[in-house]
Amino acid sequence: MNTQVSNPASPAAGLATRDARRRWRQFKDRAARVTVFAGGLSVIGALVLIFVYLFYVVLPLFAPAGMQTVASYAMPVEGEPMLLSIEEQAEIGMALPASGNIQFFSVADGSRLEQVALPLAGNARLTAVSSVNRDRGLVAVASGDNDVHLFRHQYRISFEGDNRFIAPKVDYPFGEAALALRDRPQPEVMEVNPMPASQAYSATAATAAGEVLTAEVAVTELPPAPLSPIARLAVRSSDGTVMVAAQTEDGHIWLRRFAQSGGLFAAAGGALTASPPQDLGAFPQTTQLILTPDADVLYVAEATGRLLVYRLAGGAPTLRETVQLLPEGTQLQQLSLLSGGDSLVAVGNDAVIRQWFPVRDDQNVTRLIEIRQFELPPGSQALALESEQRRRGFLVGDQNGRLDVFYSTSERRVISEQAINGEVRQLSIAPRANTLLLADAQHKLHVLKLHNEHPEVSWSALWGKVWYEGYAEPDYVWQSSSASSDFEAKFSLTPLAFGTLKAAFYAMVIAVPLAIMGAIFTANFMAPRMRTMVKPTIEVMEALPTVILGFLAGLWLAPIAEENLPAALMLVPALVFGLILAAWLWSRLPGRIRYLVPDGWEAALLVPAVALILFLVFAVSGPVEKLFFGGDMPAWFDRELGIGYDQRNALVVGFAMGFAVIPTIFSISEDAIFSVPRHLSQGSLALGATPWQTLMRVVLPTASPGIFSGVMIGMGRAVGETMIVLMATGNTAIMDWSIFEGMRTLSANIAVEMPESEVASTHYRILFLAGLVLFLFTFLFNTLAETVRQRLREKYSSI
Repeated sequence: MNTQVSNPASPAAGLATRDARRRWRQFKDRAARVTVFAGGLSVIGALVLIFVYLFYVVLPLFAPAGMQTVASYAMPVEGEPMLLSIEEQAEIGMALPASGNIQFFSVADGSRLEQVALPLAGNARLTAVSSVNRDRGLVAVASGDNDVHLFRHQYRISFEGDNRFIAPKVDYPFGEAALALRDRPQPEVMEVNPMPASQAYSATAATAAGEVLTAEVAVTELPPAPLSPIARLAVRSSDGTVMVAAQTEDGHIWLRRFAQSGGLFAAAGGALTASPPQDLGAFPQTTQLILTPDADVLYVAEATGRLLVYRLAGGAPTLRETVQLLPEGTQLQQLSLLSGGDSLVAVGNDAVIRQWFPVRDDQNVTRLIEIRQFELPPGSQALALESEQRRRGFLVGDQNGRLDVFYSTSERRVISEQAINGEVRQLSIAPRANTLLLADAQHKLHVLKLHNEHPEVSWSALWGKVWYEGYAEPDYVWQSSSASSDFEAKFSLTPLAFGTLKAAFYAMVIAVPLAIMGAIFTANFMAPRMRTMVKPTIEVMEALPTVILGFLAGLWLAPIAEENLPAALMLVPALVFGLILAAWLWSRLPGRIRYLVPDGWEAALLVPAVALILFLVFAVSGPVEKLFFGGDMPAWFDRELGIGYDQRNALVVGFAMGFAVIPTIFSISEDAIFSVPRHLSQGSLALGATPWQTLMRVVLPTASPGIFSGVMIGMGRAVGETMIVLMATGNTAIMDWSIFEGMRTLSANIAVEMPESEVASTHYRILFLAGLVLFLFTFLFNTLAETVRQRLREKYSSI
């Protein structure tokens, strides 16, 4: 009996297993697809977030400025104040009337806080006021007796718990005694009785014993006529010295210098020693006197716009030049020095503001030059002009109550708005340039809040040539900080962008030929076994930290290049011609010798050839330098050709950064060439083309999209490189294509200056703008590269 065992469940079980495997594969495919999609989306999202954050930080640079009136109240002093001032926190104001009673008041509501009377003689009243040093709160006033008093208003900040208190204080750093514009004459005793009574007067004196003596004393010359009251005053203090320039009502301008014993290190209140007064003469048309902060130059301005420039340093005052600030027929309304003391701002009745500052000409003579102009609204008559304390900004108030805020460096009118109804008689701005006191003709004081955080920024200031103070002509300059508080910030991104392109250019000049030629030989002519050794070795080079390359370039390669400059310049052509010569000599050898080296291993013979060429180049460098360049090639370049040489320069950067970029370009290009289908090259060879013709007309066109991608990625790497350019360029923000000069790149500038920048400051945001520029540059460059690569792929896909 035959027994047949059947397993009807087996086909169904196999089918279920296959279905389960198919579903598992589908699940894995979907999971991989979703993972890849999510990964790509996350990369795009990260790039978008980076762009959004950079844009978020940079956007306030271009936000419009504004102002808002926050309080208006009656003037806290009787009469029109001669001086208004605000302390740094913009909580306490100071008003100085002609009575000499300093009034401190609350900026918020005008309530009076404290009053301090100046030590004036008798019932004297103030006739002129000069702000000596706004940073220190030092003020000079002239009284009716022709005396000059100096006082300082300060504000002490204290804390009790979480509460802050500001207490105003007035002191006298040079003592309470007045500074006499001219010594009071003393009678000269010549003889005693007899004499006519009309020429004598009775003098009384007491001896040590208490005996009273009386005698008739003769005066040979009468005291000179007293000075007219001081009408205009300009005072400066520097290093324990006080310089006073005053014009009396009769038009005479007097100069007198006072020196404090001990100079800069003298104790507060120390006595001042006066030099003899100097009379410049009568100037009846003078409307304003201005002393520069160092008290070396006196500007005498006339109503017609004529400016007399007197040099005070080195003895007697000398007239250095006469300048016509305004066109003929235009009347001068306001004149002021900007922060730093170099620039003069002149406002005429033609509603034009002109900025002047001294420029040194080709003959090394300093002359005032008109630099730029600003336009006021038509018909505007400037009644008040005030400059910012720490920046190159200034404000103009007119007869219609309009307020215009300008910034000189960026050539911008930042604000132009109606501030009050009526005339703007006086202006005072806080040290932080965020609060403004404005006095009108109705004896009212108005408090305005200014939002003007970044007036330095404009398109011309960032990318155009700007004529900076102290420069002979407009230029592109990046200089973000200085040891002086009077510094004019220079935020031109042009030299940084130029330096970035220059560094990338020289790196690519060295990297692209070596990387692409090496990739062609490795992929197309090198033996497979040798390729497996060469390609990974070059790719490992990419893992070398760039900080090490920068360190070696700056501290090892740069000195070697300077000491052996002829060798550095001869190296590339020597290698090219030397290797061609070596290859030609190899081809001339007998076949039995050449056939000893297997096909594809010929490149190994180039190693000793390269070593020999390097040895010969450096061996002849010294004799060549002595024979043709006097033993010092860098000095010869400077002397004969006017080409400067910096030790850390583009030549060093090109070698170092080219070394860093070569692995990227080589690896991508080699993969692209090696991936060209073999049937294309074999078909070309079968049709009778030589290997070289096959390479040039078949392989390279087919691989061109990949080669182009490698070059573009390498270019992006060079543009964004930081450590090498940071350590090997010298970081000089100059615009010079010379291979012997350094540069500063955008990335290196960010790395150097970001740790020192104040958060949310203009400097801080411009550094982020530099990062945004770098981001957009690489993004646009890579987008263009991808477009070109796609077109190359479409063009050669039919091969």
